[in-house]
Amino acid sequence: METKKPRVMIADDERHCRVLMKAVMNSMRCEVVGEAGNGPETLELYRKLKPHLLLLDINMPMTAGDEVLKQIVQEFPNAFVIMLSSVVDMESVEKCLSLGAANYIRKDTPLEEIKQIIKDTWQVFARSRARVANN
Repeated sequence: METKKPRVMIADDERHCRVLMKAVMNSMRCEVVGEAGNGPETLELYRKLKPHLLLLDINMPMTAGDEVLKQIVQEFPNAFVIMLSSVVDMESVEKCLSLGAANYIRKDTPLEEIKQIIKDTWQVFARSRARVANN
């Protein structure tokens, strides 16, 4: 029996970043089910697709990534979101982590390291969800 591929959504206003992250996720045997280029589009697609993982840019047009994250986590408390950032603005990153993001990735991180961050974060997230389910 074939196991289902993790379903991933990528939200970033920069098309080249979406293309790169899509290639990364495909190389990790994940299925990219949706892409969004702004905050409202991200919310609408997330509600419709309910992916296993959302890669979400912090700096999004129309509705900032931290606000999108806040809304998604309110509606979907088990959402698995990793933030993307092109700058090291630790204040924004820490805010997103406190709002429920599982981790963050700087966009200039080497590809193999990006894959490892996603893999490690997924494992920690899955274990924590299993513990909650068993209690």
